[in-house]
Amino acid sequence: MRCVGAWAVLLLVSAATAPTPPAWASLPPPAREAPVPAIARTWPVGVRPLVLRGWQPPATVYGPGHRGVDLAAPPGAPVRAVAAGRVTFAGRVAGRGVVSIQLTGTNLRTTYEPVGPSVRKGDAVGAGEAVGTVEAAGSHCSGTCVHWGLLSGETYLDPLSLLPPWLLRRGPSRLLPVLGVPLPT
Repeated sequence: MRCVGAWAVLLLVSAATAPTPPAWASLPPPAREAPVPAIARTWPVGVRPLVLRGWQPPATVYGPGHRGVDLAAPPGAPVRAVAAGRVTFAGRVAGRGVVSIQLTGTNLRTTYEPVGPSVRKGDAVGAGEAVGTVEAAGSHCSGTCVHWGLLSGETYLDPLSLLPPWLLRRGPSRLLPVLGVPLPT
C-alpha cells in the first residue's frame, strides 16, 4: 500500500512540475494565402513560351524546390512586365541581372532573371512593357531561359497562377463567323 501511495505522490508531483508547452505550440495554424488574382495581361517572354521547368514548392521554408517557372527564350529577347506595377529592383544579384516589380494594387511581386534591365528602381511599368532583355549567360537552364518568380511577402507562389485562362490555353486560334454584317457586293 505504501508503494501505491508513493507512486501516486510521484505522479502528482511530476504532473505539477511538468514543463508547460512552448507558446508556439498553442498558436492557431497559419492562415492560407488568398488566391492569386489572374491579373497578368501577357507572358514575360514570347506569346506562349515553352515552360522548361514548372513551379515546385518546397516542403519547408529552406527545403529544395523550384520557386518559379523557367520559360524558354533566346538571348536578347525582350522581357515584359506581366502586369502593371513599379520596379522595386533592377540590377545584379550573384552575377545575374534581376528585375523585380511590385504589382499595382496587390501585395504581389514578380521577378525575372537573367535579364539585362532597361528600367530602374522606382519606374512605373505597364502590362506588356519591356523591362529588359534575356541575358545569354547566368541562366540555370541547359539553354537560355527566363526564370519568372512570384512572391507574396516572403512566400513564393506559382507565377502561372497570374495568367488568366485565355493566356494559358494552348491550341490553334479559331475564326468565328461574323453574324449580322452584310456580305460585300
